[in-house]
Amino acid sequence: MKQRIITAVIAAAVFLPIVFYGGLPFTLLVYLLGTVGVLELLRMKKIELFSVPSFLSILLLWVFLIPRRADSVLTIFSNYKVEIALFAVLLLLTYTVLIKNKFTFDDAAFVMLATIYVGMGFYYFIEIRENGLAYVFFALFIIWATDSGAYFIGRAMGKNKLWPEISPNKTVEGSVGGVVCAIVVAAIFQVIAPVEDSIVKLLIIAVVLSVFGQVGDLVESAFKRHYGVKDSGNILPGHGGILDRFDSLLFVWPILHFLTML
Repeated sequence: MKQRIITAVIAAAVFLPIVFYGGLPFTLLVYLLGTVGVLELLRMKKIELFSVPSFLSILLLWVFLIPRRADSVLTIFSNYKVEIALFAVLLLLTYTVLIKNKFTFDDAAFVMLATIYVGMGFYYFIEIRENGLAYVFFALFIIWATDSGAYFIGRAMGKNKLWPEISPNKTVEGSVGGVVCAIVVAAIFQVIAPVEDSIVKLLIIAVVLSVFGQVGDLVESAFKRHYGVKDSGNILPGHGGILDRFDSLLFVWPILHFLTML
């Protein structure tokens, strides 16, 4: 527990000021987080970090993360993300032939999906930050409230397992409790820093984010269980890897961006 607290304090001391400041330092931080996240997934699959697939994956991730309001030079890449992704598919499939199927079609599919999964989540982190700090902290507070509520209510009242094959400690009661806590926190947040004109819409957004935040957590748990690893990485002592800390938010940021655009 002591190790977890020390790591959390240090990480927050680095992470939060950069999020507040925004701009290029924030974008570079997101690039770093996304890169580590993709490498964690590739390592789960036992794909060599110094290899052609890893190299292509990182390059594609960096293209995905180019902000919508990028400088004119980067706009060229930003406007053709889909085409670049399709070209990356062709290169990966070509690689399967060049090394005589030691790197398989399934491996190529994994590399692409892993890159899209991490890239999509962190790209919308950048977009949410562009919309304002209030949205960033709204997402963070919703996830913190969901996680805390699910943990404490699950321990106090949990009887029915939510998905024991994937995450044996999670319960239905804890999951519902997490959603309820998210609703309460959203209502308080709206009083302090309004992010929506309609309180009803805000509470609906809170419920959706809470549910999909839990889905994101389960998805990461499913990855780890399937590939037989305890944590996605060890870059954060006591907490695991980047994906262990951002699994819920990788689902929440794109959904929050979409819902706020409605």
